[in-house]
Amino acid sequence: MSGRALPLLFLNLGGEMLYILDQRLRAQSIPGEKARKVMNDIITTMFNKKFMEELFKPQELYSKKALRTVYDRLAHASIMRLNQASMDKLYDLMTMAFKYQVLLCPRPKDILLVTFNHLDAIKDFIRDSPGILNQVDETFRQLIEVYGGLSAGEFQLIRQTLLLFFQDMHIRVSIFLKDKVQNSNGRFVLPISGPVPWGTEVPGLIRMYNRNGDEVKRTEFTTDGNYITPQREGSFDLYGDRVLKLGTNMYSVSRQVETHMSGSSKNLASHAKENVAPNPLAKEELNFLARLLGGLDIKKPGGSETGFRLNLFTTDEEEEQAALTRPEELSYKVVNIEATQDPGLRAELARIAGELEVAEPSPASSEKGEDLLALMDGL
Repeated sequence: MSGRALPLLFLNLGGEMLYILDQRLRAQSIPGEKARKVMNDIITTMFNKKFMEELFKPQELYSKKALRTVYDRLAHASIMRLNQASMDKLYDLMTMAFKYQVLLCPRPKDILLVTFNHLDAIKDFIRDSPGILNQVDETFRQLIEVYGGLSAGEFQLIRQTLLLFFQDMHIRVSIFLKDKVQNSNGRFVLPISGPVPWGTEVPGLIRMYNRNGDEVKRTEFTTDGNYITPQREGSFDLYGDRVLKLGTNMYSVSRQVETHMSGSSKNLASHAKENVAPNPLAKEELNFLARLLGGLDIKKPGGSETGFRLNLFTTDEEEEQAALTRPEELSYKVVNIEATQDPGLRAELARIAGELEVAEPSPASSEKGEDLLALMDGL
């Protein structure tokens, strides 16, 4: 397992979340000012400096339930609210999209290009907010600094770690089904045509060498695929052409997106019932959440602001039906954390809260530590 996979997982899933929310905000005709506020608030919270510092520390991936909790808090970092069924669908779409991108990366290193595509799109969402742009650019620089010098073997280990995280997740997504890149059982179809990885040759030639390393014979063979050589490598700089299209916004053209539980995912739900024994990593995961959630604040509408509910389904009836038919074990219900009874955790949260920069002081700012503890108790 790689200790460097978590930042890539978080940033790419976060990018997919923002794509989906942007599409739904437009589909529900949410006023432009409110929609911009939601996107700005979520991105500001997502790229919080202290949050990023915790995220980039070498550490193993945590469970789906622990990460889902972080995204639940992140999605509610503004005046927008999602109910359980919409949040489940949002998380399903996020995870299946990034799983597809990891599977289709030509080289393990190209996962970094996928991440850059997400960050490039996020910067486009906030192009009129220079302060937030600086936050995203700082994360860009951290990515280049941390991952720029990794070897091909280290990137392969990161890719394997991510694929292990997505193992047994086979939720069908309408866009993938219509584009025939996903089968009815929820498994993805890997192409046998297209560009080969940068630095490699199109298959079709076998070279044979003698013991001195001299080429002595060539044999050609035919392949079933239609392979091409890429014209150039994608840019790994702060700005540039990434060439690779994986990680770009597939919702930029308005398309209705549905998710369906596949048979294998239902089997996963039955296995989840069996896994009721305490997880030996539970304490570590709760400590992880305490540190990360210390940088996340759920905002409540104040003053003249009015909150609103976002629906990821076409109608409220569909949303209600999805909530009734989804297996309970796959609803990512989170465990309770009694943070107030742990003096050490309480002190840690208070320390993190004290370090957070408050952009807009309010009379309730003195209660921030209490809000964070209440947040932890309500998980």
